[in-house]
Amino acid sequence: MFSYLNGKIKSLTPTSLLIENQGVGYQIQISLQTYSALKDRAETLIHTFCVIKAENQSNSFFSIYGFATENERQLFLQLVSVSGVGHNTAQLILSSFEPDYLVRVIASGDAATIMKVKGIGGKTAQRIIIDLKDKIGKGLPEVSLSGIAVGNNVSDEALSALMTLGFNRAAAEKALMKSTKDLGSEAKVEDLIKSALGHLAS
Repeated sequence: MFSYLNGKIKSLTPTSLLIENQGVGYQIQISLQTYSALKDRAETLIHTFCVIKAENQSNSFFSIYGFATENERQLFLQLVSVSGVGHNTAQLILSSFEPDYLVRVIASGDAATIMKVKGIGGKTAQRIIIDLKDKIGKGLPEVSLSGIAVGNNVSDEALSALMTLGFNRAAAEKALMKSTKDLGSEAKVEDLIKSALGHLAS
């Protein structure tokens, strides 16, 4: 139908966006990640995906899902390709994890973390990993599968420090993933290292 919309933000909630484009208002379903990215903007370009639903032969309607980045949209499309994962469930997963963190969770086979999402059981979490683990990074050029975001000097410095202290790379990356989630992406390198050391010791 259409790939994106560019216009004025008329209203914004943690789950929906009303955007005006050429005099037409479009109601769009969004994730918390997209909400956070848009909440200080007056207008935006939103990447979209449309779903047409037919209630019967004479009555149909469509829903629009919106994403602040193309990366998030591609993750959404990969998630809904998994049997048992619907569009609303995919949005809920994207609301629970930042895109780069979700990629690392799936790539590392961490089903327990996926199961923290409301309504996701063990079988569905395992199916997501089995179906997406080998292809999760495709079409997502800004995401690193190494466990550390590309260009994140703080994370790189923290990883280097932990490896210098004698921790193996895999364990250090896993601890840093947890610490980044705990402290946020703006954490200072020293705080990140201290937090990671706590995870490594547990």
